[in-house]
Amino acid sequence: MAGYYKGKRSRNIYNPGDAKPFKLSRSKIDRFIECPRCFYIDRRLGVDRPPGFPFNLNNAVDTLLKKEFDIHRARDTQHPLLEKYGVDARPVAHDDLNRWRENFVGVQFLHESTNLLITGAIDDLWQDPGGAYVVVDYKATSKKDPIDALDQPWHAGYKRQMEIYQWLLRQNGLEVSDTGYFVYANGATDREAFDALLEFDLTLISYIGHDDWVDSTLEEIAGCLNKNHIPAASRNCDYCRYRNAVSEVTA
Repeated sequence: MAGYYKGKRSRNIYNPGDAKPFKLSRSKIDRFIECPRCFYIDRRLGVDRPPGFPFNLNNAVDTLLKKEFDIHRARDTQHPLLEKYGVDARPVAHDDLNRWRENFVGVQFLHESTNLLITGAIDDLWQDPGGAYVVVDYKATSKKDPIDALDQPWHAGYKRQMEIYQWLLRQNGLEVSDTGYFVYANGATDREAFDALLEFDLTLISYIGHDDWVDSTLEEIAGCLNKNHIPAASRNCDYCRYRNAVSEVTA
């Protein structure tokens, strides 16, 4: 673990005196909202939170969904899921889509007042009959009940994710619909046997995004990065509570 942190210290660390734009991903914006202290220790001091396990099954679902929607994109046909939910939109064959989907590249925009280069990799892009682009994000899980609403506490992060993508595309000159969609794949556990096959039920959840918070949050992030002291932790940050508890018992 010590080697992991040593390696992280030299990568993409903010220097207040550097004139070069500082690259900031969508997930790091969410990190700031979750806990300014963790964000500062990561991006300014170079020590990230301990890494989680990779979501390989989720990544596999993402890859297969992209392939499936790409078939309809190439044929300019409607996907059955959109027909089922009465959504009048189709996967769009935008010239930049492959680049916008690529991790660590994604959609990019330089926020000039903060000199932050904002990035975010989208899952999919549709287009409605009026020409507006529709942001689409894939999610995968396994729950007993059908997933047809974004009504859980952690869904707030999903909504911010959608809004940042919408904001990024608008900054790149695209007309973007306020309504985005989550394609939710729910792994079914009510089958009689596994038979080396994991089946999913697909639902489509619409969400009306509001990206008016993004600019002011980027200004707050810039202010945080330019501090010469570590900011206070969020009251709800499990990582900071853990560090504090460890400090108390090992002091």
